[in-house]
Amino acid sequence: MRMQITQTGFDPKLLEKWRITVVAENNIVQLLTEYVMRYSSVIRITNQRKHFENYLCGLMSELPRKSVEPIALCFAGEKGVRSMQHFMKRSTLDDTAVLEEYQKQLAERISSDNGMLSVDGSDSVKKGNNSAGVGRQYCGSVGKVESCQSGVFTAYAGKNGYGLISRELYFQEKWFGEDFKDLREECEVPTDKKFQTKNEIALAEIKKITAKNLFNIKWFGCDSAFGCDHDFLDSLPENIPYFAAVKSNERIFLSRSALTPVGIKSVADNDEIPWSLVRIGDGSKGAIYSDVKIIRAVSCRTVDKIACTHLDIWVYIRKYENGDIKYFISNADKAITERELHEAATLRWPIEQCFEECKSYLGMEHYEGRSYNGLLRHWLFVMIAHFFTTSLRLDLKKQEYR
Repeated sequence: MRMQITQTGFDPKLLEKWRITVVAENNIVQLLTEYVMRYSSVIRITNQRKHFENYLCGLMSELPRKSVEPIALCFAGEKGVRSMQHFMKRSTLDDTAVLEEYQKQLAERISSDNGMLSVDGSDSVKKGNNSAGVGRQYCGSVGKVESCQSGVFTAYAGKNGYGLISRELYFQEKWFGEDFKDLREECEVPTDKKFQTKNEIALAEIKKITAKNLFNIKWFGCDSAFGCDHDFLDSLPENIPYFAAVKSNERIFLSRSALTPVGIKSVADNDEIPWSLVRIGDGSKGAIYSDVKIIRAVSCRTVDKIACTHLDIWVYIRKYENGDIKYFISNADKAITERELHEAATLRWPIEQCFEECKSYLGMEHYEGRSYNGLLRHWLFVMIAHFFTTSLRLDLKKQEYR
């Protein structure tokens, strides 16, 4: 049964939830049409461009499930379902060209002199066992082992805004065994695709993005799943410092002359190193204050089972209002200011904000197809839809200050 929706398919509450000024629906439609035309150089076929526009409308609609069939029924009718399915799974659309155009537009809008390139994983529970990449593995969205699909994403954040840059699906190693040969073919997994850990995928994405030189990157950021991987940190481009979350058992040397390393938690527990209440930024409800400890230390690496000093680093420890304590390390230069470290700390959260917005409002987890290419295309279109809403919000924010 075809669902009843508003004339345009847009949910006005969506805009309110993102705290932007409500605008006329017709104006939103016009803005979206203009936005879609910005991709005309890479989506040259008219019917593909129409499918693209309809899909973006569907992602921003009030549909409870934003997958191919409901979107097609609402915006193209019953006769459009099969062609939309073909478009998402097997059309000749050049996804690489669309992604590169998207990245170019995103960089032109939000690149800034304080920008951070972050990497993080995002997991989605998935019923059934026959979709690309599905397997029982730790699922961050539910905090336990579950049947899910796991993606590795990069995002950019700075004073001009934030957005997702790239996406890739993680496959467990078993997917490349002989037992999964038929399933790989059914899910149209590229024959040249090989097993990579999530951290290897992240590092490859980071290197591809930095090579394009589209974004001004002052920092690399990551959560503890990447920050605790010393090989990952040591493989990052050397000319850009990282600000990496680590776990409480991360070992550091308190000085170059120290003989043995200590757990980073001992710095938080040490009353001789006082907490400082600092304003680290501004949020939707005003200034953000946190108790923080910052010290200069030395990172630890294990060589032949012996703990050795490595790089001079900053240790940044933040206590949240609920008492939770988060630990970070950075290989930034000694001359960097504490204000810049506070700024780096605030730039780690926008990638989580991207996931929250894309999952809650744009159907990031709603794709129901089985194919690898279809899922990546869905994620790409979600990213493009998210950038449209972000651009709209930024434009309206500027109008408020005129």
